[in-house]
Amino acid sequence: MSSTKRYLTAKEASEMLGISVSTLYAYVSRGLIRSEQSAEGKRQKRYYAEDIDKLLARKEGRRNPETLAKDALHWGAPVMDSAITLIDSGQVYYRGHSLTELVTQHTVEEVAALIWLDDITREHSLFDLDVHISAQRYETMLLHIEIDGAELTPLQELITFLPSAAADDASAYDLRPATVAIAGGRIMRLMASVLAGDVPENLSIPEMLQQGWCPKDDKAVEVFNTTLIVTADHELNASSFAARVVASAGATPYAAVGAGLSALQGIKHGGYTERVEALFDEAQSPDRLQSVMQGRLRRGETIPGFGHRLYQTHDPRAEMLFNVLQTHYADTPEFQFIAQAIDTAQTLIGEFPTIDTMLVAVARILKLPAGSALALFALGRTIGWIGHAIEQYETDRLIRPRARYTGTHPKS
Repeated sequence: MSSTKRYLTAKEASEMLGISVSTLYAYVSRGLIRSEQSAEGKRQKRYYAEDIDKLLARKEGRRNPETLAKDALHWGAPVMDSAITLIDSGQVYYRGHSLTELVTQHTVEEVAALIWLDDITREHSLFDLDVHISAQRYETMLLHIEIDGAELTPLQELITFLPSAAADDASAYDLRPATVAIAGGRIMRLMASVLAGDVPENLSIPEMLQQGWCPKDDKAVEVFNTTLIVTADHELNASSFAARVVASAGATPYAAVGAGLSALQGIKHGGYTERVEALFDEAQSPDRLQSVMQGRLRRGETIPGFGHRLYQTHDPRAEMLFNVLQTHYADTPEFQFIAQAIDTAQTLIGEFPTIDTMLVAVARILKLPAGSALALFALGRTIGWIGHAIEQYETDRLIRPRARYTGTHPKS
């Protein structure tokens, strides 16, 4: 959950930065500082203290580079270049295309082609239906794998399956961008096959999921397409950074995706969906949501799945998923439960749902298998991991930062 927002007046902001008010306005026009109308009057504006703090930290970083480097790994200054995703003014863009445009006008395969090769028309060459798919034998293998007598979750199936798939794909060692993109298409279809089970191969990825998970619900195809597109990438998150580090060592795209999967399952990343599921399971019904959320607040706990550090208000990805679910499932009890959860959280803490909440919403509304919310996240984010791997291969540079030693020094 994000912290309470702070605002400053023009006088306070300019004094903190040591600049004139006119220079402050110039910063606003350049997008460096966000502002909004003050409740005290239409002619007065207030300025986001978070943006002022960032500018001050940047100034301090120029005076003290070590401080800047130390903080860069914790939501700080950018540490590397990428042409894939821009998050700006509360909106998300893949290679200059707005997420809204991509969700409403394109397929997930086209978006993958855009992210991997900057060419939205290349999807057929990347997801050619004649590409050899040997997922069936991996699926058969997975059906017999158990951990302490329990069946694997969908994400664990993907993690278990990937090394075997990698061993079967010698061409993945060719790290040229176009070849890696073709391998990415194979990886995506193989992963979808593991999740969907025994479905025809001449289907799109959203159609595979729909046929495997909810074959009687044709509307689910649009929901899956939207879900995979909005989760495809989100700049330099923990799993994408992990994928880039592995790719920088010259490992195959399968290894990069494996690193992404390992990071994604962490409770501070994609595994956060499990906390949202636990909240909803505890509430069980709409009329218990308020008491359950209030109970958590009284115990000093957060309400998971509401409020994202990168967005002052709505998480645009969550908003798009909410809209497609509302279009097709507004009358269902499951959707009404989610809508009530969103209203209750907004009333109690003033925060909007994140992508984690809406992934759980997709799983609950479509009645998907347990753990499917995280598996969908993984399948969609694989697009981004492959894209970041391709960028890293092209730089031909090993990511190897230095550590600041803080242990006991040797005696002289």
